[in-house]
Amino acid sequence: MKIKQLILFIFSIVISLTFTSQVMASEEDEMAAMQRRLNAEVMEKPFSVADEKKIDAYIKDAMKKDLKPPVTKAPNFWKPGYTCASIYHYGWNHYRSCRYYRHYYGRYW
Repeated sequence: MKIKQLILFIFSIVISLTFTSQVMASEEDEMAAMQRRLNAEVMEKPFSVADEKKIDAYIKDAMKKDLKPPVTKAPNFWKPGYTCASIYHYGWNHYRSCRYYRHYYGRYW
């Protein structure tokens, strides 16, 4: 009797593991498909000139108020020879800070 129970127990574990691995595999496939869709959506968006206009307006307004750039030290990822365009992919705030610093001091960090 004990051998039958042990075999039944092992069989139920194997079935539950098989089901769990199938669920996990389908979730991974679904997540990969979502990531592909998101990547395609992001790549479809062109560089926005309107965003550049916002930065120019920000710089003009800050200069009018005689505000010093809020970021006075280069970010950790900054390398010699970089320009503001080099760090655009690090995020909007870094890019805007770089542009304002360059406009205010006439040089890069």
